[in-house]
Amino acid sequence: MERDVRQRHSSSFGAVAAAYAEHRPDYAPAAARWALESAPGPRVLDLGAGTGKLTGTLLGLGVDVVAVEPDAAMLAELRCALPAVRSVAGSAESIPLPEASVDAVLAGNAMHWFDMSIAGPEIARVLSPGGVLAGLWNVLDDRIDWVAGLGRVGGREAIGPRDTLSSWRTATAGMHLPGSGAVAWFGSPEQAEFTHSQRRTVDSLVATIATRAGILVMPEQEREATLSRIREFLASRPETSSGEFSLPMLSGVLRTRRL
Repeated sequence: MERDVRQRHSSSFGAVAAAYAEHRPDYAPAAARWALESAPGPRVLDLGAGTGKLTGTLLGLGVDVVAVEPDAAMLAELRCALPAVRSVAGSAESIPLPEASVDAVLAGNAMHWFDMSIAGPEIARVLSPGGVLAGLWNVLDDRIDWVAGLGRVGGREAIGPRDTLSSWRTATAGMHLPGSGAVAWFGSPEQAEFTHSQRRTVDSLVATIATRAGILVMPEQEREATLSRIREFLASRPETSSGEFSLPMLSGVLRTRRL
């Protein structure tokens, strides 16, 4: 994704920060635990923390978390939900922490927004020797027929390649790399998926999808048409048309270590 397009998408969430906090899922604790299992200590940076979805999962594991987020509206939601967490304004490309101050850097549905030619050295700077870098993504389990159908109906802007189990490994495999010809800051990655789910209704799932960047940057008429098409599909399926249902997901993890 070109830099200006990535910036437009990544900066779109603040306008719907409250909806993001209400509707986006948290992360499977087993996924966060696996991401951290080889970290040399308990100090964890949640980078691009958003409204604190991953931060909350990390707190449940008993680690020492600091959250860094560039968007003021998203950061305000995080501070409201998790007032005891140390949270600061900053970005992956300019991390307001000292050298070697954390043992792991985790990013929940955020690493794809980083400019790794700049963020790679910054992340390496704040990591302690042997520290862990891990990206986590909540992905839809499109091995299930109706979920695969949702992806087809929503289209690439609503349900992108990082959003489904069938494609997230390929779409995220190299995201820890700083770019061709640059210094190699991190070792070879590992990937794993962990079962997860979220209780949804037709209305709340449509509201969740409406917080995706591809939807947020659409022209209003196209956005409303896409969400209407998704709503009609969900209302037509026996799995989702009658009240609350479980949305099958996995929390996928890309994990690597600082060289």
